[in-house]
Amino acid sequence: MKVVFLDRDGVINQYPGDRLYVTSLKKFRFLPGAKKAIALLSSKGFKIFVASNQAGVGKKVYAQKTLDTITSRIIEGIKQAGGEIAKVYYCTHRKEAGCSCRKPKPGLLRKAAREFKLNLKEAFFVGDTIRDVLTAHAVGAKSILVLCGKEKLSNQKNWEARPDFIFQDLFAAAKFLTR
Repeated sequence: MKVVFLDRDGVINQYPGDRLYVTSLKKFRFLPGAKKAIALLSSKGFKIFVASNQAGVGKKVYAQKTLDTITSRIIEGIKQAGGEIAKVYYCTHRKEAGCSCRKPKPGLLRKAAREFKLNLKEAFFVGDTIRDVLTAHAVGAKSILVLCGKEKLSNQKNWEARPDFIFQDLFAAAKFLTR
């Protein structure tokens, strides 16, 4: 089974900025080409999951209900574009909670693997931070860093891990994965 995990902010939607959150539907904006990318991956038989830290809920910056509303909008927008998300996994814990699901810990990916009987060594993880790269590496998945969110190439010398692949955005990554 072909599997892709996607981070949310900075991959699917516009990155809100360091220490900021997408706190309402009004603040949610799909990145150009993101829906098209997910539709392409879906059409080529990829099972697609979202795995994202959303500590704003744990910090009470926004409510779980707001996160659920935004998630419904994401799934609906992707579906209308011809794509499909198998399931969305969020870690809503604060960093200091020490949970096993907050990336770079791989709990979200392992949970998906158990629920869907996935071989994570054959999976790809597309993210916009080195934390996402570390998450992929923790389970033996291939990491894809996209440069349309938080991380910049100019910061390479400070990276604590190297991504397997680097692309400008999710659509470029999807074209590579479906070639």
